[in-house]
Amino acid sequence: MATRKVVLIGDNSLRKISKPVKDFDEDLWQLLDDMKSTMYCNDGMGLAAPQVGVLRRAIVIDVNNMFVELINPEIIEQEGKDVEQEGCLSVRTFRGRVERPYKITVKAVDRFGYPFVLTGEKWLARCICHEIDHLNGVLFVDKCLDKEKYLKQGGKL
Repeated sequence: MATRKVVLIGDNSLRKISKPVKDFDEDLWQLLDDMKSTMYCNDGMGLAAPQVGVLRRAIVIDVNNMFVELINPEIIEQEGKDVEQEGCLSVRTFRGRVERPYKITVKAVDRFGYPFVLTGEKWLARCICHEIDHLNGVLFVDKCLDKEKYLKQGGKL
């Protein structure tokens, strides 16, 4: 496993929509392993492939000591509302409040191409939503309830 450089806000690649993963091969496995290492080395809860410069629909998450890889994830159900502070490895110094669903169900495939469905609440739901946003070129500061504070501090969108 290698640690990759995290792409920071201001880089246009973070605003692009990622393409679906089609090849479930050693290149994908290496990407996922590197993303896991990069997430842990940067003290993150989640990381999306665009954050390491790869425009593919792949994310890794570790919430409450539950590590999961989601390839081509799609939220199929959501309920409730929850507002909490979020941060982002691509934004670094700012944390702000974001409203997300309290509970979601996502369908995805694993690194071998096998489909599965996962339901998560609170932080797991929040983290999955945050990382799926990255796959769609959306950053948490776009949805942040504290956006004015972020911009006053010199933040970029």
